[in-house]
Amino acid sequence: MLEVIDKGASTATHATPLLFVHGAFHGAWCWDDHFLDYFADRGYRALALNLRGHGGSPSAAPINACTVFDYVQDVSTVADGLPVPPVVIGHSMGGFVVQKYLALHQAPAAVLVASAPPTGIAAATVRVAWRHRRDSMRTRSLSRPLDFFAAPGVSRATFYHCATPDEIVAACTSRLGPESARVLYRDLLYRHLARPKRVTTRMLVLGAELDGFFTPREVAATARAYRTEPVMFPGMGHNMMLEHGWESVADHIDSWLTARLR
Repeated sequence: MLEVIDKGASTATHATPLLFVHGAFHGAWCWDDHFLDYFADRGYRALALNLRGHGGSPSAAPINACTVFDYVQDVSTVADGLPVPPVVIGHSMGGFVVQKYLALHQAPAAVLVASAPPTGIAAATVRVAWRHRRDSMRTRSLSRPLDFFAAPGVSRATFYHCATPDEIVAACTSRLGPESARVLYRDLLYRHLARPKRVTTRMLVLGAELDGFFTPREVAATARAYRTEPVMFPGMGHNMMLEHGWESVADHIDSWLTARLR
């Protein structure tokens, strides 16, 4: 049984539930800190799942054996259990999982938040590894990527920007968990990239100006691949749902959904 945090209830105004998908090393908690209550208070049913091997969701195989298709199946399992197909909202690696999910399933709408591009994370992986090359050589970053990404300097520079309060960075870093090296260093690197031409769902693509993973150019390329324009948020780092200013991100999603799901 996958662990799902489920808040709010569908209303006449917002009949379609929202399903949030977390990124690498994170869990449903990253949506529960702010977003789930925000959307529940506005009349949505808002759910966030823990992908297998994350949080309280069990995995029959070791985390490093999990594939991106396993994660897509997890999203499908939760979505299929809802009364109607949900809007799917994914962050970072979760955004890539959403893209793969949408190549196989229809959804009323989708939102990518600081998402991995459909072309994969090769460029971002090289940038982050080079920027923190001492840490990447010091840790078992290939077999245990958490050892690298949970290093204090790496965590701050990758997930947040320099002005983010220390307590927010520390709270996030303390809750990071293991991630599948197979997903990060095979599936999203070169093996199982996304196929935007198979996706017909309307997409909102959001990016952060100071993202430590994905550049504004990569966000723009993701938006082009899904035949839309990106919306960039200044002064924000990668974890847009946890940074100061997260309300403006949630407000934009709410407005976009309200206009498109009438």
